[in-house]
Amino acid sequence: MTVHFVGAGPGAADLLTLRGARLIAACPVCVYAGALVPDEVLEHAPAGALLIDTQDLDLDGIVAELAAAHERGEDVARLQSGDLSIYSAVAEQARRLDGLGIPWDMTPGVPAFGAVSATLRRELTLPEVAQTVILTRYGKRASKIPAGESLDSLAAHGATLVIHLGAAAIGEIAATLEPHYGPHCPAAVVAHASRPDEVVVRGTLATIAEQVEAAAVRRSATIVVGAAVAEEEFAESHLYSKARAR
Repeated sequence: MTVHFVGAGPGAADLLTLRGARLIAACPVCVYAGALVPDEVLEHAPAGALLIDTQDLDLDGIVAELAAAHERGEDVARLQSGDLSIYSAVAEQARRLDGLGIPWDMTPGVPAFGAVSATLRRELTLPEVAQTVILTRYGKRASKIPAGESLDSLAAHGATLVIHLGAAAIGEIAATLEPHYGPHCPAAVVAHASRPDEVVVRGTLATIAEQVEAAAVRRSATIVVGAAVAEEEFAESHLYSKARAR
């Protein structure tokens, strides 16, 4: 028996990977967060599969369901929103499974920031404008941010910043970033990226907070800040240049 952690993507059901869909279809048990994983993804589950919504379960309760499936000898598709590599809470579940001797593996998914980039129709890196992307989150109502990873210290790099879980504090975030990027720096906030109810707000650090509040965006949103969000004057990539062939 194996617990298959599957990145279920940012929301749109057709952004699930082929491998993820095959695993869901092969597992008699599917554990998922109903608030984050759309019902259409669950349609890949086989007829008669046990579907367990984790919305009202804590870590102990989730692991208990995984352990029960292990005792029954049933493979589990454990769906996590977005991609497993960031903010997925896979590590703590996997640590518990290791302690119980339960096998597990990971299948990546489309990350939220990837869906946001597609929605904005913007590459987050541009030649000679931005070649670094910093992925972080706002730590107001979650686990503590480690020393040295404050938003102010990250902003000092001037890179493209992608901030998760911060829409409710957009005013504080903009105020923190403005001294480093300037008031006219492009900023965008995308809520429910790739879903039918997607909301897109574009502005600058001077205007974005007021715009986000007017749009009533409070959660399930990603903030992107940096020149790459709107820059049109940039060098062409060396990848396809004639000079590269010389």
